[in-house]
Amino acid sequence: MATATSTIEDKKRLVRRLAGSGRGFAEQYGFRVTNNPASLFQLLCLAILLARRGDYRRALDSAHALPDAGWDSAARLARALHEDLVRVLREHGQRGDVEALADLLGDLARTVVQRYRGDLRRLRSAAGYDPDRERELLTALPGVDAAVVELFLREVQALWGEVAPVADRRALAAARRLKLGRSAEDLAVLAGGGESERLAWLVGALARIDLERRYAELSG
Repeated sequence: MATATSTIEDKKRLVRRLAGSGRGFAEQYGFRVTNNPASLFQLLCLAILLARRGDYRRALDSAHALPDAGWDSAARLARALHEDLVRVLREHGQRGDVEALADLLGDLARTVVQRYRGDLRRLRSAAGYDPDRERELLTALPGVDAAVVELFLREVQALWGEVAPVADRRALAAARRLKLGRSAEDLAVLAGGGESERLAWLVGALARIDLERRYAELSG
C-alpha cells in the first residue's frame, strides 16, 4: 500500500524528470527567454499567436517567421509594411482573417514603441514591479487579453520573479492528469518553493505535454 511519503516522492521524481531539461516552453521550441527588449517582445507575439485557435505548430512557425523576416523587435515590426506582414503570416500557415492579425501585430508593436520605447521592461518598471499592475498594463496593449497574459507570464516568470507562480490552462490540465496538483501554487511547492526559474521549466514541460498529447511517454 502506497504511503503519503512515497506518493510525494513519486511526484518529486516526476517533477525532476519534467524540469530536467532546464528549458521552459518557449525555449523548448527554439525561442530565447532573456530579459532584453527583443526577446520579451518576441515572447509577447508568441503568446498572442498561441492564444489563437488553430494548430499550435502554425503559431510557432509564424512566431519564428517574424524575427526571421527582420522584425525581431517592437521598433522593427512597427516599421513593417502591412502587405509584407500579411504575406509572411500566410506563408507560415496562418488562416482566417490574416489581414486583421497583421493589423493587430502592427498596432501592438507601435503601441509598445509609443508607451515603452519598445522595451517591455519599462512596462514592468511603470508597474512598480507589482504583478497585478503588470497584468493591467499588459492587457491595455492591443490584442492582449487575460489568456495572452498567462502565456506571456508563464515564460517570463523565470525573469520577472514577482509574477510567479504562473501556470496556464494547459499546464494545469497536465498537472491534474498527472496528479501533480490543481494550481500554480501546488506546482510551485513541488518545484522548490521560490525557484521561479525551475517552476517555469516545470510549467513549460507540462504545457508542452498537453499540447502535444505526450502523456503516454510518462506512463513508464
